[in-house]
Amino acid sequence: MLKLSEIKELIQLVDETSVHELDIELEGTHLTIRKANKTEVIASQAIAQPYVQVPQQVIPQQVNSPAAVAAGEQPAAGASNAADASLHKIVSPMVGTFYRSPSPEAGAFVSVGDKVNEKSTVCIIEAMKLMNELEAEVKGEIVEILVENGQLVEFGQPLFLVKSE
Repeated sequence: MLKLSEIKELIQLVDETSVHELDIELEGTHLTIRKANKTEVIASQAIAQPYVQVPQQVIPQQVNSPAAVAAGEQPAAGASNAADASLHKIVSPMVGTFYRSPSPEAGAFVSVGDKVNEKSTVCIIEAMKLMNELEAEVKGEIVEILVENGQLVEFGQPLFLVKSE
């Protein structure tokens, strides 16, 4: 069973991030925290509830017309996708707060143009008051830093672009 202080901390974490729903099942207790206009908490103990999957609406992507292509208009996203394909993305392994340095007074772990190797620490992700150092996992040069210091990040969100060697 979760303690009240742990539940309050989870609610605060959901409120402070862009996470919209958190489901936890622990020792026969099921806790759901959902964020719509305000956070709501639903807790139950050892109650089997049916799972209903709601179909999602598929929105078609905009396709350039043959006339636009013939007129010389090029899709802007195509050029950046080609450039991104040659770059390695360092992504967040968890939801948390992104920090570029080990402390507010210290310098950043890496900056644009810095060379890194597989074991180079590039940032810290704080999750539930735990500081998790993130390593580059690739040898190369930092090309772009995609998030700001102190910004909340999602699981799988790209943080850095690295030109691999």
